[in-house]
Amino acid sequence: MLSSMLNIVVMVSGSGTNLQAVIDGIREGRIRNTRITGVISNNSNAYALVRAEKCGIPAICIAPKDYGSREEFHRALCVRMDELNPDLVVLAGFLVKIPPAMIAQYRGRMINIHPSLIPSFCGVGCYGLKVHEQALERGVKITGATVHYVDEGMDTGPILLQKAVPVQDGDTPESLQRRVMEEAEWILLPQAIDMLAMRNK
Repeated sequence: MLSSMLNIVVMVSGSGTNLQAVIDGIREGRIRNTRITGVISNNSNAYALVRAEKCGIPAICIAPKDYGSREEFHRALCVRMDELNPDLVVLAGFLVKIPPAMIAQYRGRMINIHPSLIPSFCGVGCYGLKVHEQALERGVKITGATVHYVDEGMDTGPILLQKAVPVQDGDTPESLQRRVMEEAEWILLPQAIDMLAMRNK
């Protein structure tokens, strides 16, 4: 039934590989009962916007540099999100701090994917390749990815799903990043959305 579809908005800053995993998951039936009603990026050059356009999904850029202040940017972001009216907001590599008003409005309906086993290698300034550099520096034998609910802290919300990935001898930050994406992130995020969609039904 259409009325029970989970409408999601995906927020991205970069190439959008996790967005692609979600698009593929919906198309292949691994994510049921779900449609993407919009993709929002803070970066006009994000390849994620191209991925969205290719699939006929509204691709929206709201960049901080286009606004006079951070408050104006936050207001514009909240207004656009309210217009899209999602059941679930998915942060898939969105590198801008979410406005407190948006966190409050979508509490329990906003999730983030992070490329480590939280509480390890997370928090302020810990994103992208930096996560994997820290994991290798620390010498951990197992890393992975986490999907968690978003709260006011940085990577501090309740954990929804985690998946472990072994660190291999000779790993570089780049090789580890790639394996965590392939073996954890691209599997975990579709799983989490499907789980929430079926709960929503």
